[in-house]
Amino acid sequence: MKNTNLNFRHLYYFWVVAKEGSITRAAERLDVAIQTISAQLALLEQSLGKALLAPQGRRLVLTEAGRVALSYADQIFLLGEQMQEVLTESDIGRTMRLTVGLSDSLPKLTAARLLEAALQLPNKVKLVCHEDDFESLLGELSVHKLDVILTDRPVPSGTTLRVFSHLLGESELMLFGLPELAERYQPDFPSGLTGAPLLLPTRNHAVRGRIDHWFESHDVRPDVVGEFDDNALLNTFGRNGMGLFPAPSALAKDVKEQLGALPVGELTQVREQFFAISNERRIKHPAVEAILNASHSSVFAV
Repeated sequence: MKNTNLNFRHLYYFWVVAKEGSITRAAERLDVAIQTISAQLALLEQSLGKALLAPQGRRLVLTEAGRVALSYADQIFLLGEQMQEVLTESDIGRTMRLTVGLSDSLPKLTAARLLEAALQLPNKVKLVCHEDDFESLLGELSVHKLDVILTDRPVPSGTTLRVFSHLLGESELMLFGLPELAERYQPDFPSGLTGAPLLLPTRNHAVRGRIDHWFESHDVRPDVVGEFDDNALLNTFGRNGMGLFPAPSALAKDVKEQLGALPVGELTQVREQFFAISNERRIKHPAVEAILNASHSSVFAV
């Protein structure tokens, strides 16, 4: 019968060897004897009943079991580093940590609005934000590297991940542009949009298909001069006057103040939805709960 008590020192030595690619370099990094590492690796493999490393020339390479073990070790020692960071903070007990994944398709002005509710709690909140594509963030959430994901789409049906979608709200979209563009295209909106320079999210975004359908239904054909995965980059080009661009109508004031752009017209019935994705159906993190409670009132009010 295998020993089920995992020795984390042995696992840590394996983790360093896997990262360094050799026992010699691992020994130098850890400042221990090569024989010590070799012996503890052998004990780890014996306890697991699997070979984790195999020689390939002068290097050690991971076996299939080793790749699985390394993926878990990465998570274990990342969480250990995060725990140490949190526990060494001088104001521990008074500060609440909120680690948020921001989908690259989420309008950053919307993200800022949503996060305001968490930052207004009586207890101090330390906010840590990671931006990535939706699928990568789901993977990080599933192994508890994130407390919540803010995004523009729900979790797809049929997923094997135990994660839950919470609708935060929705807003109709408007086209915006710098004053010169707004003055040119606002009077004949929407019929005068044919040939207008347009900046759009790529078709990876949930709302792109609805925008395309709106233009087709109004029989207008703007000139799409740019498509962007990253909403922040889209807004940057919009702020530089490269074209008209869509944004939630609820953020019209923010778009004017931060991007210098004015509304051109509303894309009627084209609504963008926003979601929080969590590991629990019932939210337990106070800062995430504050985001959910505030979303239906002030955040999406025009």
